[in-house]
Amino acid sequence: MAKKGQNDPIKAGKWSYKAWREKLHSAPGYKEMYEEEAAKSELWLQLVEARQKAGLTQQQMAERMGISQAQVARIEKRGYDAYTLNTLRRYVKALGEGFSLEITVKQPEQPVSEETAAHPLHP
Repeated sequence: MAKKGQNDPIKAGKWSYKAWREKLHSAPGYKEMYEEEAAKSELWLQLVEARQKAGLTQQQMAERMGISQAQVARIEKRGYDAYTLNTLRRYVKALGEGFSLEITVKQPEQPVSEETAAHPLHP
């Protein structure tokens, strides 16, 4: 006779999902790819919020940048990822005083060797 809950499809599904998720998260490059995609997905929102804090419409931004309102809308579109550094600089400059562009470069984490772990104060 089968034990109670042994053939529970919900439990089996939860277990299968957890196993899949652990495998995905342990895949080489997953963390870096996830962080990159998360940063891209947040950038459009940061731009929109900054423009709104500056009290500007898309049309006013377009005039300040010397582009069309449709181009500003594209820059602020969710999922847009064709930004150039020059475009971002121009956008931030058009926002006016008090706004700045910050770029963070993350250095890859270095694996800790057994020797380094045993002697953390010695290079």
